[in-house]
Amino acid sequence: MKSDRLLSILLLLQTRGRVPAPELADRLEVSVRTVYRDVEALSAAGVPVYAERGRHGGIELLAGFRTDVTGLTADESRALFILAAQGAHAALGLDAALGSALRKVMAALPAPHRSAAEVASRRVLVDAARWRPGPQQAVDLAVLQDAVFADRRLKLRYRHSGEREPRTYTVDPYGLVAKAGVWYLVADRRGRPRLFRADRVRSARVLEEPVRRRARVELADAWEVVRREVEEREDGVQVTVRVRREALDMFQRMAAAQLTALPEDDGASEWVVARLSYPVLRAVRQLLAFSDRVEILDPPEAREELVAGARAVLDRYQGRDRDDG
Repeated sequence: MKSDRLLSILLLLQTRGRVPAPELADRLEVSVRTVYRDVEALSAAGVPVYAERGRHGGIELLAGFRTDVTGLTADESRALFILAAQGAHAALGLDAALGSALRKVMAALPAPHRSAAEVASRRVLVDAARWRPGPQQAVDLAVLQDAVFADRRLKLRYRHSGEREPRTYTVDPYGLVAKAGVWYLVADRRGRPRLFRADRVRSARVLEEPVRRRARVELADAWEVVRREVEEREDGVQVTVRVRREALDMFQRMAAAQLTALPEDDGASEWVVARLSYPVLRAVRQLLAFSDRVEILDPPEAREELVAGARAVLDRYQGRDRDDG
């Protein structure tokens, strides 16, 4: 609706200052011409807004103008009180601040929407962590957060998966991302976007140098690039298995992180086919936990690795029996 769009323009200008018309158009999913018409409508309503054309131009409010806006809809009110994913704010040390902010927003809500917002906060819970994530190293986000908000470069000692010794990097951070309960630092290294798991950072130091981000690249843009690279990565071992039907539920829970496609289930067969992806061949030994209820169909080297793992287990326990006897 036009009224919502006008309110959105007003809030964006209050928080961002001067904003180019094409950027406003992109955010609001309208044409640049529509943005200029909306600016005229705001001006006619008494809002001191003006447009400055040219290469460095844009749309902005008269200096010092502020307005308190509380005209939230019922759905917007509910959304605000559902946004607090458990754990994310605590990791950033912002739990108390979030609670305080939500109390202030509640007081500012239109009276008819307050009860709906309160009910939403008690009836919907967002927990971003996966089931059975396994033990995780404690994460200290304080230094990473300092660099992100101070717009400073970071020097990291970072241990990659499968490596024993950490490497040293100087990076230009865009921000922090929490995905499925895991925190990541998104940063440029030598002008290219990189992803660093926060729990693999062995030490971090904020440098005095200002951050050197690429022009017109925001956190969301850099995250999209690295996220797509991870999801489209071709390396690793692709494994096809068959799973006994009675073990299917447990299999889908325990191997959720490795599944690349949902099991093909016709509802009648004793066995169900599934496909998984592992970073290295040795990782297929995870399937030993399912005993004879999971069988590797392909590739042959994955079958051989599982046989080697089973033999190693057998040798261990047979050896222990001989030592004890």
